Amino acid sequence: MSATALHPSELPEQPSEPKNYLNVAHTIKSWLLTGDHKRIAILYLFSTGFFFFLGGLAAAVIRYELTSPAGVVLESETYNRVFSAHGIIMVFLFLVVVIPATLGNFLIPLMVGARDLAFPRLNLLSWYLYMAGGTIVLAGMIWGGIDTGWTFYTPYSSMYSNTNVSLVIVGIFLGGFSSITTGINFIVTVHKMRAPGMTWFRLPLFVWSMYATSVVIILGTPVIAITLLLVVFERTFKLPIFSPELGGDPVLFQHLFWFYSHPAVYIMILPAFGVQSELIANFARKRIFGYHFVAFSSIAIAGLGFLVWGHHMFISSQSMYQGVVFSLISFLVAVPSAVKVFNWTATLYKGNIRLQSPMLYALSFIGLFTVGGLTGLFLGSMGTDVHLTNTYFIVAHFHYVMVGGTVTAFLGGLHYWWPKMTGRIYNDGWAKINALIVFMGFNLTFFPQFIAGFLGMPRRYHYYYLMPEVQAYHIMSSAGASFLALGLILPVFYLGASLKNGAKASANPWGAHGLEWETTSPPPTFNFVETPVVTDEVYDFDPVSEYEQERATQEMVHPGTPGLLTKDGELKTGDRE
Repeated sequence: MSATALHPSELPEQPSEPKNYLNVAHTIKSWLLTGDHKRIAILYLFSTGFFFFLGGLAAAVIRYELTSPAGVVLESETYNRVFSAHGIIMVFLFLVVVIPATLGNFLIPLMVGARDLAFPRLNLLSWYLYMAGGTIVLAGMIWGGIDTGWTFYTPYSSMYSNTNVSLVIVGIFLGGFSSITTGINFIVTVHKMRAPGMTWFRLPLFVWSMYATSVVIILGTPVIAITLLLVVFERTFKLPIFSPELGGDPVLFQHLFWFYSHPAVYIMILPAFGVQSELIANFARKRIFGYHFVAFSSIAIAGLGFLVWGHHMFISSQSMYQGVVFSLISFLVAVPSAVKVFNWTATLYKGNIRLQSPMLYALSFIGLFTVGGLTGLFLGSMGTDVHLTNTYFIVAHFHYVMVGGTVTAFLGGLHYWWPKMTGRIYNDGWAKINALIVFMGFNLTFFPQFIAGFLGMPRRYHYYYLMPEVQAYHIMSSAGASFLALGLILPVFYLGASLKNGAKASANPWGAHGLEWETTSPPPTFNFVETPVVTDEVYDFDPVSEYEQERATQEMVHPGTPGLLTKDGELKTGDRE
């Protein structure tokens, strides 16, 4: 008996996958000319991931070199270029950009109930400016390199460096405009495009933190852009601005640089605070304790952050009385940061906590950022700062805040919103293991540097053969960096595998609260079929639906045993029927 082939037109129609922002078009042109904030966020995700990989390679070379007091394979000049490349790429092309440009771009319109950001074309332009700036920075590092460190201190950058300082600065200058356009877009969107009923105090705390970050970006970035441009003019035209050989003032450069660069710390960490608030609230199933205090603390941090730049200059020629003022304000700016940490921990108290992978990253963040914040108090005090400045204590403190804070929060947020971004569920078991690897690897990498710095090991030094007693700490740090690298690489594999093999995600796989969970996963091009109307309060978790989700979870773990939990959340021990 022979089978007769059917003509394709006679085959039954296959149900088509619902249109969403990922499958609405598949051409490269549709991605490179998109105005969709979600696609632009994905472009940023891949771009920042690429620069993070390059900065990580430079970090690996640094850690390998420091395992020996006399270096291993690099000359000192090459080592200077490598650590400068690491700092510049990580700060200007990753940390400042990654959460606002990826999670902020993707989530802000969804969280406020808008169809897109206020200026879609400006949003796409910001990505092109970022890519142009990053390309120019890499070109400068390849042809000539740069050996000034990420701070570009003069006169090293203006007179004594024969590396390609000017080209790298031009790239950072362009990247600054990318950040400014993104900040403008966020502020206008939050002010003008909120859904009906979305009042200021119904905004998720992630939106509050991104709003504060955008204000800092718009006010601070022009200062660093003009300052670095003046360095280029001084190098090119020998103008007496910063270099003392030409009659300039190098301390003036430090004031201008740190006036931006300390607020830049908050550009990096404020978005991480916002991610942290979302994770804590949704995995503790509680409204954030002291919501208004946490929201306004973001604004307070943004304002006070512009007043503390002088604590980076305690050993410069600024007066002692200036130092006292900056020290006092430095302790003051710690208060709103402490408000956030205390309120997160109060939210956890008696919460219905789910230890899924995003929550593990959130708990890691609290521990790591707290260490970074407390060690910052040592550096905000003039007496101890004189001893610790320009040592590896500074390096460890900075990384506990920036890597332990920003990177951990980014990983937590990426795991949390991955089902919404891709429509796929990843392997949570692997993700939990990875969260533990990152936490342990990070502490093993950077905690020994506190000890090395306290013993007097200067940062940025290639050779330390006069201090052989710190070699053990450098070896521990390098071993920890290898472990940490595993934790930073592993997500590429299990998140990537979920795109092909992962189960399809529902609209709200976490049982979370927020407008972004009211639309499909992944969302359609314009986010919502109908404009949402907000009638409930932020983080307003329904205890009945919470109980129902607990029952559903137990049913998945113990098939055939419905009602395994009582309404009090206790496990029933009776017969299974």
